[in-house]
Amino acid sequence: MKRTGTSKTDAGTSESPRATALADPPNAFVPPKATRSGATLFAVVQAAVVFIAVAAVAFFGFGALNLWVLVTALVIAVATSMTVHIAMEWERIVIFRFGAFNRVAGPGLIFMIPVIEQAACRIDMRTIATTFGAEKTLTSDLVPVDIDAVLFWMVWDAEKACVEVENYSAAVLYIAQTAMRDAIGRASVAEVALSRDQLDKELKEVIERETEPWGIAILSVKIRDIVIPEELQDVMSLEAQAEREKNARLVLASAEQDISEMISASSDVYENNDSALKIRTMHLLYESIKKSGGTVVTVPSSLSDGLGSSAQDVLKGLGGKE
Repeated sequence: MKRTGTSKTDAGTSESPRATALADPPNAFVPPKATRSGATLFAVVQAAVVFIAVAAVAFFGFGALNLWVLVTALVIAVATSMTVHIAMEWERIVIFRFGAFNRVAGPGLIFMIPVIEQAACRIDMRTIATTFGAEKTLTSDLVPVDIDAVLFWMVWDAEKACVEVENYSAAVLYIAQTAMRDAIGRASVAEVALSRDQLDKELKEVIERETEPWGIAILSVKIRDIVIPEELQDVMSLEAQAEREKNARLVLASAEQDISEMISASSDVYENNDSALKIRTMHLLYESIKKSGGTVVTVPSSLSDGLGSSAQDVLKGLGGKE
């Protein structure tokens, strides 16, 4: 139950090599970890000072320095180290008295009654990141997938974490792995690949429901990687391409339908309006000449009456002069 920082138990002993590689990328910045070396040094120095003080009093006060004096000094030093403890800012110490829960102490300087009271657990109250995964887990359509995820959690009740469960960090890991396998087994491979957010929420709710009686809060669950078989990746890629091509054809058909409706409406306007038809014909003639870079020469003749017929008659009347 004692925690002294991140350990292999927190990260999970069943973590795949691929997940380990993702967790520790090359040349990644690793911040320095908090340490309890100060508290340990305090206990050692305290015991040494008490031992020397008792031996000095016996020697200078009573003129005796034998084996019994040294044993007595050692016992007093050990008793003193059992009486005074230091809990770091992120730690809580669960204290038992005669085997029964008495109190939760910390952070700072803590005093206990030697032999009668014991520090049963040192609980880490910081946010902990636990990596877990599921390898070759079958989905509802019998497709094996590999999933890596990370769980962010923390202890909010030190008493429950110490008393209600034997090893709370291992228990959280096992529950997370089991919940992930159950969630994957109820979903198809497409739902697993496309609904990461939904899978995150589902896992968080399931794990939180199981760990709440232990005084543990689940902050979030994040899916890091989903790997499906390579042969199925090709099939899903073809399916996605076909779906996109289908959507493109539907959009094109819809656009052609809109264009045909607009042309039909325009024909009705030109049929009943000769002036509009003449203007449209001249506009088409201008656009064709503009693109070819030619010149139109207008000669006063009866050819101007041809504009009332069609653009083709006008071009024939011009005799190709540009």
